[in-house]
Amino acid sequence: MAVLKLEELRVYAAAERLADLVWDVVLSWDRFARETVGGQLVRAADSVGANIAEGFGRASAADNQRFVRIARGSLYEARHFLRRADHRKLLSAESRKALHATLDELLPLLNAYLASLRPKAKSGEGEE
Repeated sequence: MAVLKLEELRVYAAAERLADLVWDVVLSWDRFARETVGGQLVRAADSVGANIAEGFGRASAADNQRFVRIARGSLYEARHFLRRADHRKLLSAESRKALHATLDELLPLLNAYLASLRPKAKSGEGEE
């Protein structure tokens, strides 16, 4: 089995897309919005990819799993701040659509990546 590099993981690429989209959107906001909800949103979005990367670099599958779970928590935090931004009319229709498409892609990818890190049962175990 070939060993993937971090940058080859689809989940990591999607996390980077989310962070870049969030950054581009927040840059256009006024100072107050950028310094309040914008800063929190950028940190949460950046944290998704950062935690995937940190887990990837860990020596054990258990550590990797823990960081992927933290990444998932950061994704939910980013979703919260995007809801706040949308409610406060900070998102254009185009930005909302792009961000939601990326969010909708990223959560299943994170869950699948987490599942792939679980130990596999050996053939014949649990069979009678």
